Amino acid sequence: MAVGLSAQTYTPWEKGAFETKKYRNLFVEMGYSKKDVDAKLKEVFNDVFRGPNKVYFEVGDTMAYVSDIKNNDARTEGMSYGLMVAVQFGEKDIFDRLWRWSRKYMQHQSGPREGYFAWSCKTDGTMNSAGAASDGELYFITALLFASNRWGDDTGINYKAEAQRILNCTMPREVEGRPMPAFGQQQNAQAPQKQMMYLINPENKLITFTPDGFGQRYTDPSYHVPAFYEVWARWADDGRADYWNECAQKSREFLHKAIHEETGLNADYSQYDGGPMQGFGGRRNGANNFRYDSWRVPMNIALDYEWSCADREWQQQYGEKIQNFFYSKGINDFVDQYRVDGSLPEEDEILQAGGFKKLRHSIGLVATTAAASMMCSHAKSKEFVDALWNAKHVPFEDGYFDAYYDGLLRLFAFMHLSGNYRIIFPEK
Repeated sequence: MAVGLSAQTYTPWEKGAFETKKYRNLFVEMGYSKKDVDAKLKEVFNDVFRGPNKVYFEVGDTMAYVSDIKNNDARTEGMSYGLMVAVQFGEKDIFDRLWRWSRKYMQHQSGPREGYFAWSCKTDGTMNSAGAASDGELYFITALLFASNRWGDDTGINYKAEAQRILNCTMPREVEGRPMPAFGQQQNAQAPQKQMMYLINPENKLITFTPDGFGQRYTDPSYHVPAFYEVWARWADDGRADYWNECAQKSREFLHKAIHEETGLNADYSQYDGGPMQGFGGRRNGANNFRYDSWRVPMNIALDYEWSCADREWQQQYGEKIQNFFYSKGINDFVDQYRVDGSLPEEDEILQAGGFKKLRHSIGLVATTAAASMMCSHAKSKEFVDALWNAKHVPFEDGYFDAYYDGLLRLFAFMHLSGNYRIIFPEK
């Protein structure tokens, strides 16, 4: 239980962990005991990896996968998140198992997509879709570099070499493919032609939604984690340090443009200039609304604040702005999808999940809005932290339950708020 505290303000740090190697335990600052916080973090980790509703499954003696249970698949999102969690907790066996599965079943070892990962596979390893989703590569690379820093590269997996291979393969290169149609149109039957493939758009230095085809034409605000590029600049040893630092700066500038000035909300997808999608998104399918992907943005910006603090003033304003919005909707009542102006979506805009099409007070969003408290000084930030601490991750009355996405975001938030989502510096 939290110690009773009168309303007070909090003081976000002015330097990031790249410089200080220090981390706040905001739970403890807000009155929770260190013992209770440690126990709660272990409990939330076990919910994801070892409990009755776990999403982590071992395969034989050497492999494992993380499954989006409600969709019965394994995704690069979940696999790379699993790797990041494993290296943060020092769980080398979990990390190595997940990496072996990812490399064997998801990663293309040759052909035009060499080095990239199929974003969705069946749990037996069969690819559902050969194409990549760029956030997977973002997390794979960063987690591998942290693994190299933590465990070295001579324990059976050369983590740094694997990260460098992905980085090299994701640089702009010409491949053969069919002309890509606009979203929702039929595949063009024309003969294959040369086209460029890249993880980071070479013109604006921003991450793509997908590294080929139509998805190269836009981005996803939740894929922007600028501090990850700083990790690459420091430890990838690929000769591109200046480039990665520039990508970090461009990503921060993009987020300023992609986030609504009044509400702090952002769309699921975005043009590279931060503007709404044209000709494919809009109201018709809700792509310009704040929904599942968007939930991650408050936590991603908090991570950049904690690690780098390079955009401190804006990030502090953003943290309080988005918390003020959700507070205005009721801290125990806000729903998980809005238009970016703060109005509710109509029925045809709501994105369904797990066979349900319904607005909910989802624990995944409760988690990420609580993580934003790392940037905030206003007293209400404690109410968001308390709401996460007290939230029960259990099925809704209609039976909907998301052990995967809600569970992982909840775990990440507890890592942030307890000071356990860290930059892993080389140990040797």
